[in-house]
Amino acid sequence: MLSDDDVSRRDMMRLAALFTAAGAAPFLRAYEARAQEPDAPVRIGYLPITDATPLLVAHGKGFFEAEGLKADKPVLLRSWAQVLEAFISGQVNVVHLLSPMTIWARFGSKAPAKVVAWNHTGGSGLTAAPGIASVKDLGGKTVAIPFWYSIHNVVLQALFRENGLKPVTKKASPAPDEVNLVIMAPSDMVPALGSGQIAGYIVAEPFNAAAEALGVGKVLRFTGDVWKDHACCVVFMHERDLSQRPDWSQKVVDAMVKAQLWTRQNRAETAALLSKDDPNRYTPHTKAVLEKVLAPPQTDDAAYVASGAIRNPAWRERRIDFQPYPFPSYTEELVRQLKGTLIESERGFLADLDPAFAARDLVDDSFVKKALAKRGGLAAFGLAESFQRDEVISA
Repeated sequence: MLSDDDVSRRDMMRLAALFTAAGAAPFLRAYEARAQEPDAPVRIGYLPITDATPLLVAHGKGFFEAEGLKADKPVLLRSWAQVLEAFISGQVNVVHLLSPMTIWARFGSKAPAKVVAWNHTGGSGLTAAPGIASVKDLGGKTVAIPFWYSIHNVVLQALFRENGLKPVTKKASPAPDEVNLVIMAPSDMVPALGSGQIAGYIVAEPFNAAAEALGVGKVLRFTGDVWKDHACCVVFMHERDLSQRPDWSQKVVDAMVKAQLWTRQNRAETAALLSKDDPNRYTPHTKAVLEKVLAPPQTDDAAYVASGAIRNPAWRERRIDFQPYPFPSYTEELVRQLKGTLIESERGFLADLDPAFAARDLVDDSFVKKALAKRGGLAAFGLAESFQRDEVISA
């Protein structure tokens, strides 16, 4: 019988293979061979984390049907490897993926797919054992990340640089100025922290909130407090759908944008919808843990400012927030950050990847711009009416 560690290692091997052109080829051939239904329904693949919120809300509230689309019940998958395999092979046609993962998929494995919108902003944190007082205290210890190509790894290493720490791997006894990084499935992180197997982890919600609720960990820093309004997961769709079914694709994005607006206005109800007590059972999480992320009490911010988990209170970042426009400046800066981030995986394609080209080639923002125009523009999300912004990173 396979242990959770065996499954995690197997998934990493599968992902490592997928993110090469040769490894992805069988799945791409399966996609080409799959009968292309002219009226194929919306088929969502997702992980049970708050990153998937807009896609799950769009299904749960009937927003796809309101656009005239048929939508199958979203498919809950256990790992990023499963999500990507299901997507590349055509079993599902709309997914949320870690934003750096889409860069690898597009330019490493040559997947014919594009980012059409952001799924959410923020929504992640660095959680450590109760005895860890600061990022610097992680020196000489082991910290878990969900995947090499993740905003979590990028932000974590920015924090390390600010605190004079160096990331290393496969080092059982790291030096005082080193932190050993290990890949771990999010669901394994809370018990690993509680048992002392790791000193901390950086991951999507609600696993940071879960550690708080169980008393086994505390948030050292929120990722949105390091990189202002950063994207975490983005919406990824097949180029074939975008080019051959533009009306269908537009309706998918319209429903997702509507779901983001609804979520911002109905945070507590969203927590209930995503909880294990809802008839759809989209996630295995309790309403209370999800509320801690989606609809936290106002007193939380003051407590996090006092503890140092929030160091930029003027940014007024929500623990997780939602807005769909994929700012090009973010993709450009993400490529630059990845070039200087320790990644123990295929990264050869990064060397010659031009940030501006990557932003143009990876993202198709035409659908989300039309969807925004129907819903009050960026102002409806509390943003300035500009499709340009400056990236702010403050570790």
